[in-house]
Amino acid sequence: MEQVGIITPETRPSPWGLAAKPVSHCSLAEVMSEELARELQIEEESHVLPQEALLDDGPFLTGENIDTSSDEVLAQMLQIQFDKEYDAQLSREEKKFNGDSKVSISFENYRKVHPSEDSDSSEDEVDWQDTRHDPYKADKPTVTPKKGFVGKGKDITTKHDEVVCGRKNTARMENFAPEFQVGDGIGMDLKLSNQVFNVLKQHSISEQRRSARLHDKKEVSTSEKVVDPKTRLLLYKMVNAGVLDNINGCVSTGKESVVFHANGGSMEEQEVPSECAIKVFKTTLNEFKNRDKYIKDDYRFKDRFSKLNPRKIIRMWAEKEKHNLKRMAKAGIPCPEVVMLKKHVLVMSFIGKDQMPAPTLKEAKLGLEDSKTAYYQVLAMMKQLFDECSLVHADLSEYNMMWHDGKVWLIDVSQSVEPTHPHGLEFLYRDCRNVSQFFQKCGVSEALNERELFNMVSGLNIASDNQADFMAEIEALEKVNEDHVQNHGKKISEFQKDDDDGPPRLYDE
Repeated sequence: MEQVGIITPETRPSPWGLAAKPVSHCSLAEVMSEELARELQIEEESHVLPQEALLDDGPFLTGENIDTSSDEVLAQMLQIQFDKEYDAQLSREEKKFNGDSKVSISFENYRKVHPSEDSDSSEDEVDWQDTRHDPYKADKPTVTPKKGFVGKGKDITTKHDEVVCGRKNTARMENFAPEFQVGDGIGMDLKLSNQVFNVLKQHSISEQRRSARLHDKKEVSTSEKVVDPKTRLLLYKMVNAGVLDNINGCVSTGKESVVFHANGGSMEEQEVPSECAIKVFKTTLNEFKNRDKYIKDDYRFKDRFSKLNPRKIIRMWAEKEKHNLKRMAKAGIPCPEVVMLKKHVLVMSFIGKDQMPAPTLKEAKLGLEDSKTAYYQVLAMMKQLFDECSLVHADLSEYNMMWHDGKVWLIDVSQSVEPTHPHGLEFLYRDCRNVSQFFQKCGVSEALNERELFNMVSGLNIASDNQADFMAEIEALEKVNEDHVQNHGKKISEFQKDDDDGPPRLYDE
């Protein structure tokens, strides 16, 4: 019989169709030799793809110079190819889902990113806010950020990085108000901390609000030597109507008004002086906070006075000066002549010549003889103002009396009140004190003291020797007058409506 061949490892067929290589036998000494171990290591490394090959698309993707007999290498290649197809499909889904919508949704977080695709990042692009490559800073070394991740990814910085955040704050300063000067920053690597930026931002907001308040205040009110648009319109209407030919400019300013010089025109009702003074009462309310005592107890305006609408007080103040000037002019007291009144603008004759206002007694620097003349004129005017006009100036001093053509002229009578005013006698005593002190300083020996002048003007005989008792007597008389006016107020008001030139007298007279 023919002997069947025994299958040995050498003759066993290979499942891949190739004959298996015969196993070489070696001794234990050969296994333990260093030369054999080194050869085996080199042979194993030749069949394994190095890790650097995965980072290079060229030789890896083409399949050249790569031993594909290793299952690990094939698996890595297939995985990368699968991930690329997955990312491409994801991009198509994202584009289809968003369409032409202005609001889009990103699928970036679902991408299969591999080291070979990190080149898509914009590392080469430098933001305009980044001044690290500024030519002005070429000599300065680049400072590594102090903050950021540590360990893995330690070179990555976030928006909270000190340098990045500081540069962004510097760029955001351009959004401040134009009035807030921040500079252009050329040649400087400015880095503002959050604390400094927040302080500057609050300061910018505060400056904007303050500027808006000042702008609104200038638009709706008069300030020194400036008129608001409404007042300017009133002046334009006066010029267009022919009452004034032209307005030349400001001649004086005060706490409550601004005075302009103008050339007079013509009116049908009355003759307009060749030179006029335009008194514009300031519509700012700061100067009228403490002046309501001059008008709220005046019977002519008591029913119309209201603190709820303080702007009406200003018009009433101008109207009050108009009525007082007309009373004084009718009595023959030297004072400006009223031409017309429009709201808070009063036009009257100009005391002076060739656009130069007459000096006040404070500015005139009169000699002794002229001072005596002026003193006796002031005494006569105070007596005439009290008796014939039934008025108390209430602010009489060397600043409100002008010297023109050898005569004293009274101006600024908007605060003048009736003697029956609850504080009328106190105001008269204050006027007498101002007049006496001024003329005594001028060297007028005939000048009376304030108590003697008060008795002479008022016609009262208060015999108190000291000021305290004298003021007590004045307050007692004012109390009696106030009670009398309250008891006969209706009758007085009706009488005054019929005749504005015949106000009630003091109760004691």
